[in-house]
Amino acid sequence: MRSKQYIADIVKWVQNRNGLGVLVSVEFAEVHILSQQMNSELTDKEVAAYKLANCTKFQNMGFISPRLSDFERLCDQTVETVICHGNVVRIKFSDAQNLLLAPEYGGIILFHKKDGLIPEKFHLKLDFTDQTALTVLLTGMGIIHALADNDLDTSYLYRRDFSQTLSPIDKDFTFEGFSETLLKKNVNLKTALVGKDAVVVGLGNSAFQDVVYRAGIHPKRRASELTEAERHKLYDAIGSLAKQRLNLGGKTQFVDLYGGRGKYASVMHSAMAGKLCGVCGTEVIKLSLGGGYCCICPGCQK
Repeated sequence: MRSKQYIADIVKWVQNRNGLGVLVSVEFAEVHILSQQMNSELTDKEVAAYKLANCTKFQNMGFISPRLSDFERLCDQTVETVICHGNVVRIKFSDAQNLLLAPEYGGIILFHKKDGLIPEKFHLKLDFTDQTALTVLLTGMGIIHALADNDLDTSYLYRRDFSQTLSPIDKDFTFEGFSETLLKKNVNLKTALVGKDAVVVGLGNSAFQDVVYRAGIHPKRRASELTEAERHKLYDAIGSLAKQRLNLGGKTQFVDLYGGRGKYASVMHSAMAGKLCGVCGTEVIKLSLGGGYCCICPGCQK
């Protein structure tokens, strides 16, 4: 069982990183890990009570459901299953109720055993009848939405991620389908791979920088202009990234349901700017792209 100090240190660590301007993104691999852990721990548990805390700012921005009645409907409901797609976790309750969780730019979701210590800071706490609990803390942009089945499509992130667009870990995510869709995108690779119109869901800027670096492709290249060989490199880079992130328990900035830290270290990220590429020795530079920044190696990604 994790100590109270351990949990406090984890919360402080994530908040400090965000306070320094570091966006600790939680992407498809980390969401998949959380979803599997929650499905194992929460299925068949009945909600006894809920508590919201320090939510006003996030509710005003639409990140957390503003109506208490939405959360009240979860009480006395039983968790039927937990699924995910892209960057969104959907906890499905009885009586057609749902809790959507997507800590896209920072968050901690923790499970607490009976008599376990609860962190002082959280935005949502669900208490179950067996005296276990779940806490959710957002440290950046994301969602905590309590919605009935009929209202799921009112959530932008749900519509974006639970669409027909495939995730990198879907069994139907094939090179043929990926290549065909990519060729139809006459936009730069950042727009083609990240965001609401992307050909794949679950990739954020963090994963994108790793993918194009691994593939040796410049991020400003147009998707429709890539050769077949380059599309293969891109597809393989996405697959290898997904496998490594899952096998290593997520990124090093990630905290899982039990407070464990991930072990995957990104190879290309904002802190690399000005440092030398480990492959060719060229100085890494930072580019403005798609409303944000992307670090690249000019030697490897010409």
